[in-house]
Amino acid sequence: MTLDTPVRPYLIRLVLAACVAAVPVLAGACSADTGTDSSGRTAPSLAAEESSARGAPPGDMSVFPPLPAVPPAVASTVACTFSEREPSGVTPPPSTASTSGVVNLVLDTSAGPVPLVLDRALAPCTVNNFVSLAERGFYTGTSCHRLSNDPGSHLYQCGDPSGTGTGGPGYTFEDEYPVRSYDGEPYRPLAVVYPRGTVAMANAGVANSNGSQFFLLLGDSLLRPDYSVFGRVADAGLPVLDAAAAAGNDGTNPLGGGAPITPVTITAVR
Repeated sequence: MTLDTPVRPYLIRLVLAACVAAVPVLAGACSADTGTDSSGRTAPSLAAEESSARGAPPGDMSVFPPLPAVPPAVASTVACTFSEREPSGVTPPPSTASTSGVVNLVLDTSAGPVPLVLDRALAPCTVNNFVSLAERGFYTGTSCHRLSNDPGSHLYQCGDPSGTGTGGPGYTFEDEYPVRSYDGEPYRPLAVVYPRGTVAMANAGVANSNGSQFFLLLGDSLLRPDYSVFGRVADAGLPVLDAAAAAGNDGTNPLGGGAPITPVTITAVR
């Protein structure tokens, strides 16, 4: 299964238009014009978001909400659930993860060093997974196989040992922030703005399908709030990625973007 992609703005407009047209039939199944969202916006502002999105150019993200506030940790550790998808010889990380502190790592790449700051308070299980895979050399030799330079979807997708967008460690694990922030909420936005520098998990488009693939966001991007955020690219790493991305991509990926013209391969993680 191909790992999923951020929502392209024109697709969002299409979905919104279909949703509005179907309101009389669905009797409220499309919730963007009723109630409030997690930041307390009222029905008129949500309806305005719909209207603006249908007419906005792809680069206009002002009508979409930001990521929600990070909820406080309720305990010093959390339990992590890993489910085997296929035999691969890769052992999942420990099933308990700390909710405090940061992990500083450097992705040594063919384009230059890319330092990352991983935040356990955001996604403790995700950070544990990334660190565990990195320590065992899982990412060494893998490529950032996909680059999107589109307005509102500006990112590298990395971490697939097969280089095809379909690979992973052979197991999956549960979603974390911001995905769970909308549990029980009357309104779940179609997309939110993930800011430049965000490091987030890619997934297979269904809940709790995280593995090894991740996004490095080169610009503010519209994504469905379905991708666990677990850190950021440190300031010194963004110019490295920007320079490599300047050559663009070959446009071959049906989900948007394609293989980078300037390859970016992870040679080590330290």
